[in-house]
Amino acid sequence: MCSALPPEGSHANLSRVGGRYTVPLTEAGMTSRSVTDPESMVEFCEQGNPRVRLESKRIQPYPDMRRVQESWVAAQEKRALLRLAARTPPWVGTDHLTALGLAAQIGAGGCYALASRNRYMLLGVIACLALNWLGDSLDGTLARVRQQQRPRYGFYVDHMVDSVGALALMGGLALSSYMHPLIAIALLIAFLLLSIQSYLAAYALGEFRLSFWRFGPTELRILLAIGNVVLFWKPRVHCFGQYYKLFDVGGSIGLAGMAVILIFFTAQNTVRLYCQERIAK
Repeated sequence: MCSALPPEGSHANLSRVGGRYTVPLTEAGMTSRSVTDPESMVEFCEQGNPRVRLESKRIQPYPDMRRVQESWVAAQEKRALLRLAARTPPWVGTDHLTALGLAAQIGAGGCYALASRNRYMLLGVIACLALNWLGDSLDGTLARVRQQQRPRYGFYVDHMVDSVGALALMGGLALSSYMHPLIAIALLIAFLLLSIQSYLAAYALGEFRLSFWRFGPTELRILLAIGNVVLFWKPRVHCFGQYYKLFDVGGSIGLAGMAVILIFFTAQNTVRLYCQERIAK
């Protein structure tokens, strides 16, 4: 197991007990435990070859994570995705779908940017949102149906793609003239903060939340598509005695909701972790 032995002459510092070696307390800050204990053996080998620790961590199985999906359309969406996965041609892979989802979200941002010159591009946004749902939602289902899961790869790539796609979408909205750029930037920041909160909770609590208070990515796409239809016919609304851009009002409401969700779940998870790791007095 050990790919590098201690320096010559250091064997005298080991104690042989029942055919096993133990590491003295003074060696490398370790307690006197049997070297045949897996953790002790790795720590001991690391003194001669630090790559042992890295390799040990690399081959550990990906920890099970509880996926929390409690959105309004979750059940119907799952059934639809399973049917689609069963009918997906063999030559279509999960990476193809991930690329489709990213391209569609970038396309949605581009359509928003072009909508300042041609409002019919708002209808193109709706088509891109549908393709984004297909690629972003079906890739994981297809991997599970085909028994081709790559948990760490999928988790990392999927959420990097989501972040890049969100940047493109909000960037397009900022250039569209249908939403004030500062509101678009604030929405992007709120999205990224919520994403960070979810990733940290997945690591610290083993719980990855896909929806918040019955709202998930699919519900947001539906609301955005409906908003585009209304925006096509009525870009401004009368509110509090004045006229405002429809998406400025909607974006402000969404921003307030995201802020409340972020504060609530951050506080909740902080309390949970505090209770689980109380300092003994």
